[in-house]
Amino acid sequence: MGPEGLRGLACGCGKKVSKQISMISRDRKTSRKAGLVGRSNPARGFWLLGLIALLACLCAVSVTVGTRDVSWPDIGSALSGHVDNIGQAAVAVRIPRTLLAILAGAALGLAGAIMQGVTRNPLADPGILGVNMGASLAVVVGVAWFGITSAEAYIWSAILGAGCAAVFVYTIGSLGRGGATPLKLALSGTATSVAFASMVIAVVLPRNDIAGGIRSWQIGGVGGATFERIMPVLPFLAVGFAISLLSARKLNSLALGDELAAGLGENVALARAVASLGAILLCGATTAVCGPIAFLGLVVPHLCRLLVGVDHRWLLPFSAIGGAGLLLAADIVGRIVARPAELDVGIVTALLGAPVFIAIVRRQRVREL
Repeated sequence: MGPEGLRGLACGCGKKVSKQISMISRDRKTSRKAGLVGRSNPARGFWLLGLIALLACLCAVSVTVGTRDVSWPDIGSALSGHVDNIGQAAVAVRIPRTLLAILAGAALGLAGAIMQGVTRNPLADPGILGVNMGASLAVVVGVAWFGITSAEAYIWSAILGAGCAAVFVYTIGSLGRGGATPLKLALSGTATSVAFASMVIAVVLPRNDIAGGIRSWQIGGVGGATFERIMPVLPFLAVGFAISLLSARKLNSLALGDELAAGLGENVALARAVASLGAILLCGATTAVCGPIAFLGLVVPHLCRLLVGVDHRWLLPFSAIGGAGLLLAADIVGRIVARPAELDVGIVTALLGAPVFIAIVRRQRVREL
């Protein structure tokens, strides 16, 4: 190769290196703007304390605000266990409702972060991927065809339905060239949700004896919560929370890509299965007691990434606390906007989540997913 050829080769290599450097610089600027890098542990700790304080304030508001105005003496008496008048009884009803909103919101927020980490899909959500609707269909079939009535039967049916739906959606999304791409998973999950929703209507339609209760439950809400309804679901939520939080390091490895994660010694299939199991337990148990609540698992992890970045060791607990706060806030809004009636929390989260979903799709430019 002559001098001209060497000069051209050097020029081409220089241009390629320059292009790569500019791309890296641009990616870093984008990540910094989105809050994905440069987060120190003290800053994350500050945000964590702030979220906990906000959740505590929302708990106080939830107990004091509702369709009925209650005086401060009645609030204090109700918190002490007295239910001597209507005001104190109203506050006593709000206490388990607040607890259920916290548990359900934390479960759905954490499950959403897990699903986005497992599938590496920014659109992943228990509702969009069909998991919630699979749990809903299993419960409806159990009630209509097998006459289940116990809380344990509801929970096991919902978990089984959620697991089958997750496997089905992932299998469908894995077919064809390229495997389980984010876009194929989102499309297969959306189609599955629509199909399951139609099947729920088909099962309920001829059963007028259960239609009213099923339709009310399907909207998704925390109204009518009691400690008797909450207690059976606590063991399932506890196991789901433990599995999900312990999967943080594995999700960080999966975020690097399957090949690199395997090269680092990670069992990719096992890591995905264990993390998914935690999300399925959380989604199934929450759906059994609250009904299918959409979009919460989509919105919360994206908001939390702006605060703490993409490290799942921080993202998962933030998503749990953020989900609890957001669902509790949505429940409070639902009590206020339609007074003296109430707006179910599932409607409020859908109104909030739909614009965020559209914004995420536009930002990601679906064709690039």
